[in-house]
Amino acid sequence: MTVIDRASAATADATYFAERSLRRGAAGWVLLAGLGVSYVISGDFSGWNLGLAQGGWGGLLIAFVAMGVMYACMVFGLAEMSSALPTAGAGYGFARRALGRLGGFATGMAILIEYAIAPAAIAVFIGGYVESLGLFGLTSSWPVYLACFAIFIGIHLVGVGEALKAMFAISAVAVVALVVFAAGMVGSFDVDNLFDIVPTQAAGASTFLPFGWSGAVAALVFGIWFFLAIEGVPLAAEEASDPRRDLPRGIIAGMGVLVVTGLTVLLLAPGGAGSAAMADSGSPLPDALAAVGQPGLATFVNYAGLAGLVASFFSIVYAYSRQLFALSRAGYLPRWLSVTSARKTPTWALVVPGAVGFVLAATIQDGDQLINIAVFGAAVSYVLLNLSHIVLRVREPEMPRAYRTPGGVVTTGLALVLSLVAVVATFVVDPLAAGVTAAIFAASLAYFWFWSRHRLVANAPEEEFDQLAAAESALR
Repeated sequence: MTVIDRASAATADATYFAERSLRRGAAGWVLLAGLGVSYVISGDFSGWNLGLAQGGWGGLLIAFVAMGVMYACMVFGLAEMSSALPTAGAGYGFARRALGRLGGFATGMAILIEYAIAPAAIAVFIGGYVESLGLFGLTSSWPVYLACFAIFIGIHLVGVGEALKAMFAISAVAVVALVVFAAGMVGSFDVDNLFDIVPTQAAGASTFLPFGWSGAVAALVFGIWFFLAIEGVPLAAEEASDPRRDLPRGIIAGMGVLVVTGLTVLLLAPGGAGSAAMADSGSPLPDALAAVGQPGLATFVNYAGLAGLVASFFSIVYAYSRQLFALSRAGYLPRWLSVTSARKTPTWALVVPGAVGFVLAATIQDGDQLINIAVFGAAVSYVLLNLSHIVLRVREPEMPRAYRTPGGVVTTGLALVLSLVAVVATFVVDPLAAGVTAAIFAASLAYFWFWSRHRLVANAPEEEFDQLAAAESALR
């Protein structure tokens, strides 16, 4: 650190960290894999199919493969970094070590924007689901939004072990629904149904790409929906049983499950009911089952699909709280946000973003718009996370790593290129959402530059990792 850094970074005492500690040993790799699936599984039930209207089935397939490769390569990089730097800061901690304080804060804020906005979007989707099913006689969704935030934040406040087990159980229900869906659709699959969208006059348009190459680019954002938020698994580092072993196993296993479930719905829903019918469906899986003469299964999947939305909502609440906890504990954001309860849960880091999310859901009430804001924040963080892995491999090749990324920097280099493409694609699909996110991001960087960088906690775990690296470098 520079002289200015030393002067501006305060050293906290043991009491400070005792008031900001999480419950260790609460999760093994199976629960971590379940957490990864929970983050994402709602994307299999809705949202992805809107990419058919942008790029047709061929365009969405290209998007699925491209974004799947990006996520898989990034997951391998995250598995390595989490085995070497296991802290609750996760992505922010990795970037802090590789890119310095500004890079670490920028990465943490991009991730926090993603995780703080996504629950609001999912709450809107849950509200729409409840209304469409005629549950509770509701004609307005805001009570559903309030119930989602109040109930699931309440469960998180009880304790992380209880929350992770509840998430695992809810995700299991969603996975069963996907198995039932696949069983009901496989007999009706017809390759011709995938290509029933009439080609336009766009450049490169064909039966495979009815909207041309530009449609394939526009579909990239919807390819992200199949995997969005899997990168949050390392946020459980300080609550894992054996983080250096369990985090790599958990995130890679979770990614494997998501590839299978995503490919299943991408093939069977349009392959049975037709891409044209699925392109504007609000509930593609039940609608596909109804279209092929399976009304009973459609009803079951319709209700069980609610479990998928709840699982993602529930788990992303966990993710935003841990990212906010880590940034606050180190002084990048107000420190009171990281205070934990007697049950070792970060109370204010759960409640404050939840209140913001409820207000966003109740006022905007546009889940697609909110998700696009979250996707832009995610895409920016992916650029920085992949860059962090490359920098750490080049600059600190001797850093102890319990897991090493296959292919090294070539793997994360490919993910870096694809993540840059994803950032561009978000502007193509929704310039307003991307612009709003960029403005929030710029404001947060200004906050860091003019205020919080002078008030950091020098012996916070993520800061100490960097100090150790500096000390080791000085000894060489």
